[in-house]
Amino acid sequence: MSVPVPAAAPKVALLNRERAILEFNRRVLAQARRADVPLLERLRYVTIVSSNLDEFFEVRMAELMDAARRHANAAETAHAGLAALSSAAHALVDEQYQLLNDELMPALAREGIVVINHAERDAAQARWVDRLFQQQIRPLLVPLGLDPSHPFPQVANKSLNFIARLDGRDAFGRANAVAILKVPRALPRVIRLPDELSGGRQGFVLLTSVVRAHLAELFPGRTVQAFSQFRVTRDSDLEVDGDDVTNLRQALRSSLSTRHFGEAIRLEVVSSCPAELSDFLLQQFKLPAAALYKVNGPVNLVRLNQLIDQADAPALRFAPQVPAWPLRRLPPGQPLMQRLHEGDVLLHHPFESFEPVVALLREAVDDPEVVAIRQTIYRTGEQSVLMELLIEAARRGKEVLAVVELKARFDEEANINWADRLEAVGAQVVYGIVGLKTHAKLLLITRREDDGLRRYVHLSTGNYNPRTARLYTDLGLLSADAALAADVEAVFQQLASQARLRPSQRLVAAPFQLHKRLLAHVEQVAEAARRGAPARIVAKINALTDPALIEALLACSQAGARIDLIVRGACMLPPGLPGVSDRIRVRSVIGRFLEHSRVFYFRWGESDDDEVLYLSSADWMSRNLFRRIEVARPLRDPAMRQRVIDEALVPYLHDQRDAWELDAQGHYHRVAEQGLSAQQALIDRYADGP
Repeated sequence: MSVPVPAAAPKVALLNRERAILEFNRRVLAQARRADVPLLERLRYVTIVSSNLDEFFEVRMAELMDAARRHANAAETAHAGLAALSSAAHALVDEQYQLLNDELMPALAREGIVVINHAERDAAQARWVDRLFQQQIRPLLVPLGLDPSHPFPQVANKSLNFIARLDGRDAFGRANAVAILKVPRALPRVIRLPDELSGGRQGFVLLTSVVRAHLAELFPGRTVQAFSQFRVTRDSDLEVDGDDVTNLRQALRSSLSTRHFGEAIRLEVVSSCPAELSDFLLQQFKLPAAALYKVNGPVNLVRLNQLIDQADAPALRFAPQVPAWPLRRLPPGQPLMQRLHEGDVLLHHPFESFEPVVALLREAVDDPEVVAIRQTIYRTGEQSVLMELLIEAARRGKEVLAVVELKARFDEEANINWADRLEAVGAQVVYGIVGLKTHAKLLLITRREDDGLRRYVHLSTGNYNPRTARLYTDLGLLSADAALAADVEAVFQQLASQARLRPSQRLVAAPFQLHKRLLAHVEQVAEAARRGAPARIVAKINALTDPALIEALLACSQAGARIDLIVRGACMLPPGLPGVSDRIRVRSVIGRFLEHSRVFYFRWGESDDDEVLYLSSADWMSRNLFRRIEVARPLRDPAMRQRVIDEALVPYLHDQRDAWELDAQGHYHRVAEQGLSAQQALIDRYADGP
């Protein structure tokens, strides 16, 4: 397809990507302020922000700091940008702890859920904590006094540690003043007190508080003059050059062993930490002062998930949501592959169950007429019924091809282990294309039938992970369409053999055609706007950062098209600029579920032939469009296309409870706090039976 050159548009300063990521986390944190969100769920949003920030520092900030280290004489504007980003991150962390301490913990206490610190424990509680420490914690602790023969230890990424300043002399008469205590990851960070000691409440103690109360016991004959928890965040993005290794899996496995000890990026200490100790730590980790985060509470709020999980308070959680089985489209008792002869089936998760996908694979494993199964594996988790089914299929002699993306960030170890297990039972395992991540979500089943071989496919905007399928919004398609199956087969052939793709009939793939196709559609819409025809773009994506697409959208807006972008996370396009982007609206919906579906809609005229709607695995980011294997599937069935519009686009354009709108300066403003919630409307809709 030839790609028309978009009309020239005035150069616009794009929004900063890293600031956009922090803005996303600010929106997540705002969920923790909402009175209409159950209290334990509000606390969970605080922990989600902490988890997101960990990854932000491990990856994004790590890249920026590495660039600053390598180019110490870079332009002042670059260093100023890094300083401004650091300042914004500090402000967000401060807000997080202020919210935790001033609102959420007091509110939990009013509900009878309390975290009892050392000073608040009564005699019976103190005795119980002491027994716990002596029996289960102290045997695992080995403090290290620093001196020339005991240098500063290797401190693992995101591990809990203590630093202490000591008075007096050690057993050998030396005045080594600083000691480091590593706290093993195996120890629980939140411990529930027995009910009989909690005075009718649910009492919890933090591991940090337990260790703090007994810190002096670890240094007999010495006085602990000052101390602090600390935690260091390190560069954790694995870099393996596929061109320079003969075995990618072996190289990644080797790299995993050093991931926890990459370059230090951030240092967290408690707010009471003396400057001399924090300065000492900064020096050891070779960090600037701006990398120090003094926090008013535990240094790892992610671990408060353990409190949420242990608390017995159903009323303080979201009401249970049971994904619906699509009874009318998948009647019980009818084999799924037989049902797909009648037509495609669209699944909308988590409102509809992911179980039909599992059931389809299970049916294929049990069916002696199924001869081959092929599947991409990006994120499945350490435990996966789908992977166990693939292993069982291989054991039963079926041809199993698994395209395992070993470089799925932070899932590398789990994927390597699945690759090992699959190969051990005879499955063919490949790792995609050198230099490209395989992000497409594809399952292909080949069955021997009376009229020859027939293939069945599943395509998804999400991951093959039944757990996240209950937490993320995604769209999946089950089909026996021969042309679509042939396209999916061609993708697998290319991933295995690296052969050229034949022209596809149903799929558009990245990095080959998708970017060009999107630009071509944007120009089609722009041309329609110039001639006064209906011109409309609606895209629901996780991120928009590709400069060429942004420029094309700006030009399309200036031609007169109306554009709505529902972008969950980072968006670099500044909407609402007079004469430039005032026909573009950018929304972000932050609700109970993580918005994860990718839907692209284009209209460039009056007739039904002048519109197209895609489901895709790809975001509008350069890495997705040029450095990943992605697929987009145009929905041809009018009823199915309308269903996606009615469920995945229209409600989000009218959401008034969970929606935010982006302004030209990069700030988001909540639309309202009352009215329609797209997610709740879909929960209610499917509760009545789809």
